[in-house]
Amino acid sequence: MKAVRIRDFGGPEVMHFEDIPIPVPQADEILVRVCAASINPVDYKTREGKYPAVAREALPMTLGRDVSGLVAACGAEIRSFQNGDAVYAMLPPDKGSFAEFVRIKAEHAAAKPMSLTHVEAAAVPLAALTALQGLFDYGGIAKAQRVLIHGGAGGVGHFAIQLAKIAGATVFTTVSADDRAFVRELGADVAIDYRSERFEDIAHDLDLVFDLIGGATQQRSWAVLKEGGILVSTLGQPSRENAAQSRVRSIGYQARPNGEELAEIAALIDTHRVRPIVAATFPFAAVSDAEEVQAKMHPRGKIVLEFAA
Repeated sequence: MKAVRIRDFGGPEVMHFEDIPIPVPQADEILVRVCAASINPVDYKTREGKYPAVAREALPMTLGRDVSGLVAACGAEIRSFQNGDAVYAMLPPDKGSFAEFVRIKAEHAAAKPMSLTHVEAAAVPLAALTALQGLFDYGGIAKAQRVLIHGGAGGVGHFAIQLAKIAGATVFTTVSADDRAFVRELGADVAIDYRSERFEDIAHDLDLVFDLIGGATQQRSWAVLKEGGILVSTLGQPSRENAAQSRVRSIGYQARPNGEELAEIAALIDTHRVRPIVAATFPFAAVSDAEEVQAKMHPRGKIVLEFAA
């Protein structure tokens, strides 16, 4: 099978298509023929050697963390899936979806949302799980809370807005001026243009800040939390010292594969309460171009690779 592999860290030039054997599923795994895979910032960060969970000793490796496809074989212990089932999943770093086939632990996969194509479904797993786990598992979001989501128009952000509204929160989000109407359509109550407005002047007494940006944006966010609030970040552990000084809490995390949560997300999608946004679609052969667009353009929603039928 064809797979996009890296043997060293670097720019797009280190990605190569290689012929490797089709993997054989272990007893607790399924083999999936890939129909679509989406691009995430973690993909180019991994390629560049900037993702700490992947060491040089792990090379060579196949890139890609999202997949939607069809079950091609099942391990001996599998009873939850059968050949031909349409599934989607987020993969751990040691499995790569930029390949024609991938083996997945059955507990990491779920039935693909019935209302979505494979291209649309591939846009969901990592970004939606990151949003769900950040807001609910770590942030403890609750009804009537006030929440600020930094970067609401991106892959994770656009799911976070929708999930926060489902939770009953009042949602503030920082975006560019061009994305204001977009995030309001998703349910944001207040869209703040980060170039012309200071979010500190608009959002205050917040229960939760969901930080997808880091840096100075994160540093300025302490002041908008009310006492006892929480700052949740996907970009490492925020300063515990700053949290203590502001009398708030802080936590950094990385999303985990979780088939049960993907099934919950699929139900929300199929009942039209959550929708993924696909910004652009590229053929599998153009994976380098797709990664460059993701890295340089910060698209609205997700970029997806489509595999030949």
